Amino acid sequence: MATQIQLNQISFDTLPSFAIENSQVWNQTININKGEQVLVSAPSGKGKSSFISLLYGLRRDYTGYYKIDGVDTAQFSAARWSDFRSFEASIVFQDLRLLMDYSVWDNLALKGKLTGSEFDKNSIYTMAEVLGIDFLLEKKCSQLSYGERQRVAIIRSLLQKPDFFIMDEPFSHLDEKNSEKALQLIQNEAIKIGSGLIITTLGSNYGWGFDRLIML
Repeated sequence: MATQIQLNQISFDTLPSFAIENSQVWNQTININKGEQVLVSAPSGKGKSSFISLLYGLRRDYTGYYKIDGVDTAQFSAARWSDFRSFEASIVFQDLRLLMDYSVWDNLALKGKLTGSEFDKNSIYTMAEVLGIDFLLEKKCSQLSYGERQRVAIIRSLLQKPDFFIMDEPFSHLDEKNSEKALQLIQNEAIKIGSGLIITTLGSNYGWGFDRLIML
């Protein structure tokens, strides 16, 4: 179980100087606790992809310290990172990483098989109905619009029930109404299981309610 993420004086050599100036993340110390809902405003060029990759353990070419529950992740083994991604963190990448030749249903079910989880079919149908894609469950992801695929990726993430949800611009191809529906579903699920929530946005927040806004 992961209860706190801490970034301490993190930076990347690839970040331009303007990205570091006035940042509340780079070269700063921040803690994000399980159960906390955080919106990260990340204008273009400020290192959003680096931030997401760092949190998920995909980039380690940084200076500073990234700790989970006080343990320096630089000391994590491959097995420890695997456990973190399987049970403690669930992510929505900007490129979604769906299996395009598989149906929506198969994409959702596969996540359960990979993490050893039993997904409740009723939960899948309910979430799909809330997000307006319940009629698409048998279609291949290649047949869906990008906005529909984003909603599939959101559901896939929510089914995992982790300690932290990490979502990279999950509403970038949704209109305001569907963004609000998706956010409400995400926040409700996070509250239900006590998960932390980290969502990045390029700046638009539609008046969303979060515990904290962090300027990347």
